[in-house]
Amino acid sequence: MSERKVLNKYYPPDFDPRKIPRLRLPKDRQYTVRLMAPCNMRCTTCGEYIYKGKKFNSRKETVQNEEYLGIKIFRFYIKCPRCLAEITFKTDPENADYIVEHGATRNFQALKLAEEQAEREAKEEEEEEKNNPMKLLEKRTQMSKQEMDLIEALEDLKDLNRRHANVNFDDMLKQYEEDKVTMLQRQEEEDEAFIRSVYGKGEEGIVKRIKDEDDADSDEEDPKRQKLTTPFEKPTDILIAGSPSTARQEPGVPVMPTGIASQRKASSKSLLAGLVKVKPLAAAKTNEPSPSASSGTSNGTETKVETTNSLGLLCSYSGSDDSE
Repeated sequence: MSERKVLNKYYPPDFDPRKIPRLRLPKDRQYTVRLMAPCNMRCTTCGEYIYKGKKFNSRKETVQNEEYLGIKIFRFYIKCPRCLAEITFKTDPENADYIVEHGATRNFQALKLAEEQAEREAKEEEEEEKNNPMKLLEKRTQMSKQEMDLIEALEDLKDLNRRHANVNFDDMLKQYEEDKVTMLQRQEEEDEAFIRSVYGKGEEGIVKRIKDEDDADSDEEDPKRQKLTTPFEKPTDILIAGSPSTARQEPGVPVMPTGIASQRKASSKSLLAGLVKVKPLAAAKTNEPSPSASSGTSNGTETKVETTNSLGLLCSYSGSDDSE
């Protein structure tokens, strides 16, 4: 199978390159190349704007009898995309740019003009220094001053680096921690002083607190609650504690003195009176005194008065409940 791209040619043994006729081409021959517009331009025929970078199929030729330092200059032919008018431009190796020759005008380019202006000023300054020695002396003096300023700045930077090189970072961190602790202590002391000034004792004395109405109400209700509360678990414990006959004396237990016992009995009666309430009878029975009783009183005989104790009151209270 033969080679597809035919990179290698076959040369027979009797091949003689001197017998091949030389191809004579004209020096101003043209080549078809594809390029982009080198600059913004406007067609003079139809006024179409052609931006930089637009692609064209152009023809390239070598400009005859024009060179710059042995560098050849080339000319390119393109057509306007709107009216198909021919536009030509050539290379400018001296300024590393292109020159539009025919068919279009180059648009304004601020950057190019600024660069040209800067180059022109630099050339004028160089010529002035060559012709004016005082200008050259002033420039040298200014340059030496700038150099001295740079040297001083460099020395300052070196001293600063030397100072930082001798710093002990452990001591620096320790100092930072100590400063932080002292700052926290000072803040705590200031907070405590503020709290003392607001809630504590001041220089004038104790700060009095205003009594609230809720506190007054609670104080008024406390005595009532104290009256209702008893030290006994069951209501019948009052009777057992109050009656000396029913109380059993255990061996080894000391006997309570009579004064204390009487006081305790009185307190138990008062507690019982607050605890048990007698209901009023619907029809109270009134007993008229008998003549014998009146005669007995006249004769000097004393009648026995019935006395009611706590146990009797309790019995009568239960009896009234049963009758109802």
